[in-house]
Amino acid sequence: MKPELQRRVQRYGWDKASEFYENSWQEQLKPAHDLLLEKAKIQAGEKVLDLAAGTGLVTFRMMDLLGPEGNMIATDLSDEMVNKGTEKACEKGLTNVTFQWMDAENLSLEDNSFDVVSCALGLMYFPDPDQAVQEMYRVLKPKGRVALAVWGSRKNCGWSEIFPIVDARVSSDVCPMFFQLGEGEIIKYPLEKAGFKEISVQKIATTLHYNSDEEACQASFLGGPVAMAYSRFDEQTKEEAQREYIASIQVYKTKSGYEIPGEFVVATAIKG
Repeated sequence: MKPELQRRVQRYGWDKASEFYENSWQEQLKPAHDLLLEKAKIQAGEKVLDLAAGTGLVTFRMMDLLGPEGNMIATDLSDEMVNKGTEKACEKGLTNVTFQWMDAENLSLEDNSFDVVSCALGLMYFPDPDQAVQEMYRVLKPKGRVALAVWGSRKNCGWSEIFPIVDARVSSDVCPMFFQLGEGEIIKYPLEKAGFKEISVQKIATTLHYNSDEEACQASFLGGPVAMAYSRFDEQTKEEAQREYIASIQVYKTKSGYEIPGEFVVATAIKG
């Protein structure tokens, strides 16, 4: 998929997903967010950039750590995600965080201007992760810190059949590189290439809890990266895709719903 098309797919796909994203994924992603926040070591008063921030699941937790003297910019490629994040900031009365539409591979931000850059489960969607990491390096202050989280290995993510199921019904792959950065220690390579030092990588196993078929399908088809492709299916195709996906996760069914395995990878590094 050409980079321009991939960006457009991600932008409008996450616009579609924004309505269901938080309810579907807030608890499921919490283990990755917890570890990223622990490793980022946010200090009160720092200036932080949160990339692919979505509606602010990590952003607002960081704001609690930064305090009133801290400052944050949260960016996303989805207008709807930016709008929802902005609304939440206003509801919370926060004036030291702004949500902005921005391409992570081409940040309209000054060099050496942030203490910390974070990106929680967004790097897998970028057409050129190397370029995005180089931009993170550029905008960080000397000795500034980066904290990244991505999904882990495909074989350790029991919900991964969602991609071939959708890809079989569209003209091009939805997220062709989704699991690549989570394999082995591959996430180290873009960090090393950009010039980062003291790189640390940690993997954690997790479980995605769903109470019903409907809940599992809402998360996978409506609240995640295949939302735009799925929205274009006719009703028969939607039903077929859902049946195929539910069949693919039957091995994880329990008396109370589904317990689907997953894996996260969290990497941190220092600007050299």
